[in-house]
Amino acid sequence: MNQNVEHLLITKFRKQLWRPFSKAIRDYELVSENDKIAICISGGKDSFILAKLMQELQRHGNKHFDLFFLCMNPGYEPHILKQIEENAKLLEIPIQIYKSDIFDVSLKLNEHHPCYMCARMRRGHLYSFAKEMGCNKIALGHHYDDVIETILMGMLYGAQVQTMMPKLHSTNFEGMELIRPLYLVREDDIKAWRDYNDLHSVSYTHLRAHETKANLV
Repeated sequence: MNQNVEHLLITKFRKQLWRPFSKAIRDYELVSENDKIAICISGGKDSFILAKLMQELQRHGNKHFDLFFLCMNPGYEPHILKQIEENAKLLEIPIQIYKSDIFDVSLKLNEHHPCYMCARMRRGHLYSFAKEMGCNKIALGHHYDDVIETILMGMLYGAQVQTMMPKLHSTNFEGMELIRPLYLVREDDIKAWRDYNDLHSVSYTHLRAHETKANLV
């Protein structure tokens, strides 16, 4: 099954996935020779498709770079973590899981707005883990629709134009850069690839359901 999943990325879904992914890599200069890139695996469809596309780029691209697949467990229920591990095994993504207590800590630090704290703490932990492994970049699975949503949310609620950039230099972790290789990929196309292959990734709803149990809503 894994060979078919990979093959479809550059055949049936070449126009929808591979081309916009490759264009973002090229146009925004997201990958350089000898990069060490940490792919952040949340367990959802976006991070898994990112991992597969990056693996294909590593195999068939014209630059040499190393990939590390980091999955942080901020306090998931065992069945959620098991699902993530099974999906990673099925897709042949060698994830490294790091345990943290972010869910509990963020709730204690900000009882009324724990999601904000949780997001900031996750990002900091990911940077730290990646740096410890010698990485100079971390890659997140934000896609085109996330970018548009961020712009609209900023205009509607913040009275300003804000957006996600395809790459950012970290101000807190020297020498580290954040990249978004799915910057030009549409979410519907990611869903189509997932459904065509009958993949059962952990959905955002499932991840948030655990946070709800911890009052992280």
